Amino acid sequence: MDPVKNPYAPGAGQRPPELAGRDRQLAAFDIVLERVARSRPERSVMLTGLRGVGKTVLLNQLRSAARTRGWGTGKLEARPDQELRRPLASALHMAVRSLAAEHRNPEQVDDFLGILKAFALRSTADKGMRDRWNPGIDVPAVTGRADSGDIEIDLVELLMEAAALVRDQGVGISVFIDEMQDLGAADISAICGACHELSQDAAPLIVVGAGLPHLPAVLTASKSYSERLFSYHRIDRLDRESADQALIAPAERENVEYSTEALDALYKKADGYPYFVQAYGKAAWDAAARSPISAEDVAVASPAAEEELAVGFFGSRYERATPAEREYMRAMADLSGDDGPVATSAVANELGRKPASLSPARDGLIKKGLIYSAERGTIGFTVPHFGRYLRGVQ
Repeated sequence: MDPVKNPYAPGAGQRPPELAGRDRQLAAFDIVLERVARSRPERSVMLTGLRGVGKTVLLNQLRSAARTRGWGTGKLEARPDQELRRPLASALHMAVRSLAAEHRNPEQVDDFLGILKAFALRSTADKGMRDRWNPGIDVPAVTGRADSGDIEIDLVELLMEAAALVRDQGVGISVFIDEMQDLGAADISAICGACHELSQDAAPLIVVGAGLPHLPAVLTASKSYSERLFSYHRIDRLDRESADQALIAPAERENVEYSTEALDALYKKADGYPYFVQAYGKAAWDAAARSPISAEDVAVASPAAEEELAVGFFGSRYERATPAEREYMRAMADLSGDDGPVATSAVANELGRKPASLSPARDGLIKKGLIYSAERGTIGFTVPHFGRYLRGVQ
């Protein structure tokens, strides 16, 4: 098979050639956009799931849907070592710039940008750093709104001002936040508070977040009403029909087919996880001499796909862990059968240690995004099949 025509795309956040199995989430978001544009109250949206299930891909697709409707959109990726102000200011600046040319009142746009600049400049208590950093907004800062220094007060004021900018325009603004579980506690609290105000006011601005499975718990720990504040969508592995579609549809566009046995073998290997579907599909295409791609081609290709996953998907994460953290994860793998979740007390028993003595390793792994707290007293791997990989590591 011609490798140049290989349609599959195993990459972090890279859109697959066929976005299969996500029609329900896309349709639900279309309804949200339409309701918000009509000044109907609607909740912001949260996507949760393990790594490799396509959260970032879906987040980008939702953003594309909003832009198609003429909405202003901006996106940021949360990082544990970065406060929210600067990246959020950049995302909102991006969203407003895309709407500025169509806005009927340029002075109102400039006034908002001045407020946005003042918000951004409160991003650090170091005056020298503030003086050296420029948020790239070409209007003077407007003081007195969204610049108190209290992120929760400022974010509410800022997003309400942004919503007012488009309230009579028949469109809205959407802010997309990836890796949302990595935001600090104060920033999470501020987002919850702002979304609460926006929802009560039926304001034309929504936040769309994506994060690991424990994101709902992070939000609820910040504000008890968060469980009712957002519309949660759990993004999981693909069912058999959708996984087959993700393989068949791109191949058909290149006049290539799969045997039924090949599809059986590929689903067993990938287990429905979108990233794995793309990785095994790409390897099977490259290994096949002709159409239809057969089960034998899949068998030949599998070691190459598994080697690529071992290095780029699993190994890069494993290398970030300390020896104590690796020991903790191996115990998890031995107990979980594959991915977990498992009880923290069981891990302590497996290692013959007191649970308190393992807290530094557990907390370090959570901060590195390698494990998550599934519910009180339990933990699981953030990466599917990581337990299986660990049991093969010598």
